[in-house]
Amino acid sequence: MPSVVGQRGQIVIEKSIRDALGLESGYLAVQRLVDDHVELFFYPPEHEDSLRGVLSSQTKRTVPPEKWPEASMQAWSLALMPWSAEALEKAGCEVGPFVKTNFRER
Repeated sequence: MPSVVGQRGQIVIEKSIRDALGLESGYLAVQRLVDDHVELFFYPPEHEDSLRGVLSSQTKRTVPPEKWPEASMQAWSLALMPWSAEALEKAGCEVGPFVKTNFRER
């Protein structure tokens, strides 16, 4: 359904479109000119809602704060297990001192 452009360049986005995209008041609309038409992208506003627990279904264990260094080392070991520092450097990856110390060629 066509919309009329207002004096200040505003248009109304149809309710069915807003509902389909989940748009609410406060969303940021970013527009860009592409050839002979305008594309709109919508981003939700920043929020202050707590994200606590949002990933709880994805975690397999909890780690007390004093065990974080050990858990971090284990996680990096698992993530980089197939790689050595030398192999990462050959692949063009920037390798920091932690990786150089803990992931040498075997």
